[in-house]
Amino acid sequence: MPFRPVRTLGLAVLTALTLSLPALPAGAATVPVGAGGYTTDLPAGAGGPADSNGSPVTPKVTSNVTRKVPTNDWWSSLAFQRYAGNPYSENMYGHPLTFRAVAGGLEVSYPTTPLISSDGRQYEFPHARDLTLGVTGLNSPDTKVDDWSDWTVTPYWSDGARSLKATIGHGLPYVHATPSGGDARVAFVATPTVWADRGNVLGVTVNGHHYGIFGPSGTDWSLSGTVATDALGGKNYFSVAVLPDASASTLDLFAKYAFSFVTGTRVTWSYDEASARLTTTYTATTSAKEGTQTGTLLALYRHQWLATNSPLTSYAYVSPRGTMKLREGTSFSTVQTFHGVLPSLPDLGAYDRTRLGSYVRQEANAADPWKGATDTYWTGKALGRLAQLVPIADQLGDTASRDKLLGLLKGELESWFTAGGAEQFRYDATWGVLTGYPASYGSDTEVNDHHFHYGYYLMAAATVARYDSSWAASWAPMAKLLAADADNGDRSETRFPFLRNFDPYAGNGWASGHQGFAAGNNEESSSEAMNFATGAILLGAATGDTALRDLGVYLYTTQSSAIAQYWFDKDDAVFPAGFGHDTAGMVWGSGAAYSTWWTANPEEIHGINMLPVTGGSLYHGLYQDDVRQNLSEMEANNGGPAVEWKDVVWQFRALADPAAAKSAWDAGYTTLAPESGESLAHTYHWIYNLARMGTVDPGVTADSPTAAVFASGSTRTYVAHNFGTSARVVRFSDGRTLTVPARSTATSAGGSTSPSPSPSPSPSPSPSPSGSPSPAPGGVDARSTIQAEAYQAQSGTQVETTQDAGGGQNVAYIGNGDWLRYDNVDFGPTAARQFRARVASGAAGGVSGLVQVRLDSPTATPIGDFALGNTGGWQSWTTIPANITGVTGRHTVYITFSSGQPADFVNLNWFTFATS
Repeated sequence: MPFRPVRTLGLAVLTALTLSLPALPAGAATVPVGAGGYTTDLPAGAGGPADSNGSPVTPKVTSNVTRKVPTNDWWSSLAFQRYAGNPYSENMYGHPLTFRAVAGGLEVSYPTTPLISSDGRQYEFPHARDLTLGVTGLNSPDTKVDDWSDWTVTPYWSDGARSLKATIGHGLPYVHATPSGGDARVAFVATPTVWADRGNVLGVTVNGHHYGIFGPSGTDWSLSGTVATDALGGKNYFSVAVLPDASASTLDLFAKYAFSFVTGTRVTWSYDEASARLTTTYTATTSAKEGTQTGTLLALYRHQWLATNSPLTSYAYVSPRGTMKLREGTSFSTVQTFHGVLPSLPDLGAYDRTRLGSYVRQEANAADPWKGATDTYWTGKALGRLAQLVPIADQLGDTASRDKLLGLLKGELESWFTAGGAEQFRYDATWGVLTGYPASYGSDTEVNDHHFHYGYYLMAAATVARYDSSWAASWAPMAKLLAADADNGDRSETRFPFLRNFDPYAGNGWASGHQGFAAGNNEESSSEAMNFATGAILLGAATGDTALRDLGVYLYTTQSSAIAQYWFDKDDAVFPAGFGHDTAGMVWGSGAAYSTWWTANPEEIHGINMLPVTGGSLYHGLYQDDVRQNLSEMEANNGGPAVEWKDVVWQFRALADPAAAKSAWDAGYTTLAPESGESLAHTYHWIYNLARMGTVDPGVTADSPTAAVFASGSTRTYVAHNFGTSARVVRFSDGRTLTVPARSTATSAGGSTSPSPSPSPSPSPSPSPSGSPSPAPGGVDARSTIQAEAYQAQSGTQVETTQDAGGGQNVAYIGNGDWLRYDNVDFGPTAARQFRARVASGAAGGVSGLVQVRLDSPTATPIGDFALGNTGGWQSWTTIPANITGVTGRHTVYITFSSGQPADFVNLNWFTFATS
């Protein structure tokens, strides 16, 4: 697989806005935006989008296209011709299908076998043609984009006499083709095995992959050797679909939707601040080419099906992102918990305040606080470093340093946000792109990495806005314009494409503007992408722009679930066994790699998905076992602890083991050379605050997007920031409240992690206690609320986001023979005689089962059980008690499930034991 010989860093663009951007004056070289503005002229000596020879390029689109074409998508090589000799496309990874445009039409493949590089550092499911669909005789000189929607695209071929359109997409097992000027043609890579011939419908197997070939009713496919043709009976449509198996019933299902052509796809999101939940809805629109069938079949990625309650079929596909599950219908929704971000950590650390202040002043008074940075990326890194120091100076009462740092941030942002200087932004109307000059890492000629670069500008602008609202009123509009370039979430804003750097179906961003690689598109620094999302949330909150804030929440929440699965393989269900790594430095359309663009140093392979460390990095703390596993692998491959980026690594470690991070700092800070985006002050402040507060508590959420909860042993610390101009009360899901003064951060330490009553009645029949169990020394208190997902081992189940009171996750897809194991459950000296469990069921009529408690073995005689049938839905929760044989002492508890039917029958959110 080819790699670019440059570094592509990441800073996820998570920004959409309902910002009223000024109209572009005809012929204007400078366009005002607030107190700043941008130019429409290309700076002297600079370049815009270009091919690999350096020649300017324009979008390859048909006359039907009137919108700004997306760059940085999974299919962008169709529109952005990076190589002069290839006017068609590079490999495009839609999943489960992959594609490549060629002169005769569209190559289609379903890669199911991973290839592992000889050094074990990369896996991929590469495109390898199974078939090419087209029109007999078609020999197009190029392929253009005719249309697109949120996760589909329609390429177009024409040689003057013949033409072809083909709609393809993420999660779409179909290719919907519209030919003209000749017969439909499907050319297989080898002679296929035909296992079904219904005239207009063929079931074939080639390369071990099964396909349905669908022509209009009343027509016949003619197969000669490796080529199938159909005259189409005067019609102009046919479809090809990849099938999960070679059975008549499967072919029937896919034939049902073969002519319900997908004409558009759309993602919408809604953030419910009160419940801390993000609901995302994915909808496909269809048009019947014959008959009246509506709807389609959609394959959901792992991060989607783990978070949906929409019914799924039993069918599944292989993909580089793990198993994809098939949904029948026009739409589905996911519900995920947003755990909050902070503009900074509070002032609770037991640090030496004099030493901390000296570290702050070292940065504020440096001869060159920008460390020689001139381009958008390295200037951004410096902005991010200085922005993190402002609240620390403020907490220390060092208003002189605080104001000096704010002055540095304002001056640099204003310089970039003003057209005509040595540093400025330029808008290219041909591509609909806003580029900062001086550019770097192909941000100009390849439209690379805008989300990576611009997130730092958002974070800096949000920091200034936190302290100076009048400055924000004048200058934040330019920061929001950068956000719109990278991830425009306002469909009425036509200057930029929708969500340039974020793929709403894949759940992550893409770095390359042109997607000009055999392995598809790529994303390296997922953590910088999350930095962008955090910047959008904070800038939106600081300026009262709820649309920008909520877009940031959408991007942050969606991407954090994708990162957990596809960068860190949290559930050990994505990476192929032969890959041999627990983390990926970068994700490709075809797979993932344990590498970076610029080095094979393990510290940086791991670290590039840790930095920058900010109050938006708390999502790592939701998966503390993964943090430990990540660091263990890094040290094993590094031959010992970090050396070059040890400050970043220590701060990452603090999210799972703050005591160990503090020990590392105490032993090594005197020799620390900070990473370029870091400082001694911020590292010291971060580690010592977490040493005091503990780790992120994933069991508690807040009704504010800028709040978080930490737990140290049995003590919780509640933190919230209020950007508003009047005091507010922040409510937490465990019943605690925190009054936060205007434009301030408040904390409340000392709360027990034992459940607290809800402050208001819940519609559920029995509200779920929230929070983490209070451990007995070395164990788990049996009388605490034990979250179902906190098992040490399981068989047959999956975890999903719950809609029960308190949020968090529940264990789902539980059926006969499944079990969950919980170690070191301490019942104490007084016998527990009752078991209570929070359960839900959407099982079909007649499907029921037993929830059983066993001790020390999954096959031991149950000490108690209860029966369960349908409760009204898979998220319709109820608490059921059961008597158990009296238990004392410490045991391994198994929750086992028994049913006379093979279907799933129960979801489990939490359980507890009681004396009576």
